[in-house]
Amino acid sequence: MEEIFPDLFRSFMNPKTAIVRFFENLYYRPRWYHWIVAVVLMPLSVLYAFVMMIRRTIARRRNFGIPIVSVGNLLVGGSGKTPMTIALAGRFDKAAVVLRGYGRKSGGTIVVSEWGRIETDVETSGDEAMLLARSLSRATVIVSEDRAKAIEKAKEMGAEVVFLDDGFGKVSIEKFEILLYPSEIPNPLPLPSGPFREFWFEKRHADLVLTEGEDFRRIVTCEGCDVPVLLVTAIANPRRLDPFLPSNLVKGRLVLPDHAWFDGKEIEEAMKRYGVEKILTTEKDAVKLERYGFDMALLKLELDIDGRCIERIERAVFSVDVD
Repeated sequence: MEEIFPDLFRSFMNPKTAIVRFFENLYYRPRWYHWIVAVVLMPLSVLYAFVMMIRRTIARRRNFGIPIVSVGNLLVGGSGKTPMTIALAGRFDKAAVVLRGYGRKSGGTIVVSEWGRIETDVETSGDEAMLLARSLSRATVIVSEDRAKAIEKAKEMGAEVVFLDDGFGKVSIEKFEILLYPSEIPNPLPLPSGPFREFWFEKRHADLVLTEGEDFRRIVTCEGCDVPVLLVTAIANPRRLDPFLPSNLVKGRLVLPDHAWFDGKEIEEAMKRYGVEKILTTEKDAVKLERYGFDMALLKLELDIDGRCIERIERAVFSVDVD
């Protein structure tokens, strides 16, 4: 029974984790029984996506008087937005990165880094913002629920270009839209039946669609993968790490929901259970895990971006009308 209905079987063991895992499988690795749930939820999905379409259609875009580049996607979960933002923003002087700061234990508009100088801790910034701040030694990183306030703050600080991380859905902002698109789409339905935040054809609103495998590809290296490890991570769709794992060294897994905070004692117990003295994690997770002092191996992600795409983005930034 466990092999036939793995998600249902796990629900008896840990209902909350099972629900998260069920929907991750529905979105990224659907089996026949997942489609039953997708069909039941379809009315909600159509209604949600239709509302999002109307919202995009009637929105009035505000020009902030500064070039703004949005790096976004249509699907929930990891698509490479953060490494793409790092790769692009790092090419410009006086660039600011604005994002929501999901998972942070704070609110309001906060300057995470000012031209490379870190101004706060990871609990205040959130994991993605801290990773951006540490990776961009010349940029400013700002988190805020209100992107407009953050953009105005970036202008006050002297930014000459603003990058919006996960900005495709911010329809009230005038910007150059870069949309990251997966090479394969196992489930093309809108939320909650599928992973799409809007109807898939809304990608037509992007100025530049970059398809993984064609316009960019992931380069993952495993730094410090020399002994048996426990995989510890809190990212969306963690199974996407599988192709890059040193499978012969990963003895166990501790997987939490996206942006979740870790418990050092829980990790210690898992390490003892699997008989390892080292953990393996992602760079995004590492900014939250380093406080515990564990010996860590890192999965480091970079993007190899087609040079023609970079040229087009640079031309767009310097030709944006900011009147």
